Amino acid sequence: MLELDAVAKSFGAVVALRSGSLRLERGSIHALIGENGAGKSTLVKIVAGLYRRDAGDLRLNGESVDFTSTAQSKAAGIAVIYQEPTLFPDLTVTENVFMGRQPVSRFGRIDRKAMRHEVEQLFTRLGVGIDPDRPAEGLSIADQQVIEIAKAVSLDARVLIMDEPTAALSGVEVERLFQIARSLRDEGRALLFISHRFDEVFALCDTVTVMRDGSYIATTPISETTVEDLVRQMVGRDVTELFPKLEAEIGEPLLEIEGLSSPLFHDISFTVRAGEIVGLAGLVGAGRSEVARAVFGVDGYDQGTVRLSGRQIPKNRPDAAMKAGLALVPEDRRKQGLVLESSVARNVTLAIRETIAKAGLITSGMENRAAKEWASRLEVKTNALSTVAGTLSGGNQQKVVLGKWLATEPKVLIIDEPTRGIDIGTKSEVHRLLSELAGRGMGILMISSELPEVLGMADRVLVMREGRITAEIDRDDATSENVMFAATHAQGAHQ
Repeated sequence: MLELDAVAKSFGAVVALRSGSLRLERGSIHALIGENGAGKSTLVKIVAGLYRRDAGDLRLNGESVDFTSTAQSKAAGIAVIYQEPTLFPDLTVTENVFMGRQPVSRFGRIDRKAMRHEVEQLFTRLGVGIDPDRPAEGLSIADQQVIEIAKAVSLDARVLIMDEPTAALSGVEVERLFQIARSLRDEGRALLFISHRFDEVFALCDTVTVMRDGSYIATTPISETTVEDLVRQMVGRDVTELFPKLEAEIGEPLLEIEGLSSPLFHDISFTVRAGEIVGLAGLVGAGRSEVARAVFGVDGYDQGTVRLSGRQIPKNRPDAAMKAGLALVPEDRRKQGLVLESSVARNVTLAIRETIAKAGLITSGMENRAAKEWASRLEVKTNALSTVAGTLSGGNQQKVVLGKWLATEPKVLIIDEPTRGIDIGTKSEVHRLLSELAGRGMGILMISSELPEVLGMADRVLVMREGRITAEIDRDDATSENVMFAATHAQGAHQ
């Protein structure tokens, strides 16, 4: 149905896509994988009509096409479901599905009854129970994605592209999305599934295409490949160790949390010691991020104390937390970790501006000198420190956020979902860095929804469920089974 052959795209001197090739078959789900910066997003944006290719061929049903707008791509039967949908929050679900193409009655008025009836039929067909009359505001990411899919089906899109659709979904929501994807495949549509999660690729897809450094590498039936083969193709080398945990001497208590409570979490108490990585595990919505934000002072709490190196940190005071030696790498790097329109240098130096200023003034040269060390140590892949942060790949954006906080030389680093949405090669680098920091005596509180990451990196695992800590498990005793048991049962065994 859709073919790309040696498609290329450059932005000035930056080559975003050298040679992108892809072949989507009718009635199949095709995975597209590659490291951040491999060219996947650029390829998708060319198919979606956001960018025009510089070279190569794009064919739809055997005919060469050249989309100059997203409207042309949609009209040709192509729909893209993004990781973070963009619905109109104050409009109803039905109004969002029919945005820009509302049916009208013979009197020229919008036929709301017809709209609602069609949306009900769509949801029945997709097997989902969303109220067509409710406003889009407050819907989960999973439900928002379903609405985007319903919109695509109502437009009779024959090619659906899902770009990292599961990054913010829970296990149950992922399975529902997979059921919908399989039903669309069985109707004869072609689906492209872009993901960093190999278990999902192997569970859902028929075929996989690998890209590296802006070029096509290989296409293989899922049944004829392995995770090891795909990783080797993606990174051009063997990633020998995804969790390079170094032995570190665990010292005195640094971060001490006692009796922390708010409407979102209850009686939270734990300690992070020097040289220790403490993993905070649990299902989405368990309250892990809320605890991190309260500890750092972004959000408030009703009871309890936060101490760093024996000194109490006042609540609602991120400035006091930073001064005491606390750093927070947030879950949402784009919204809470970066100023996307600013340069790499400015982002890295955001938290140390008072330190680098001379007589209250800061020049670009000062920013660059201060940022250079961390950009180099973290191996941020960018042509220049003046590059706008929003144009970097997800993995490099994560490194910039890390650099910003490590530049403050913290005693304790709180890092929320350290490797969400980044490729396997960069994951290994981030894990190695965390291990090295712990080895130098830093205390690390690592929040992660990926169980292998928690088990592979943490010296001790705290498990949360419904706002409470239900288990504390030492590294040697931690297994997928006992962590998941504590995450899903009210009373976990403290070990």
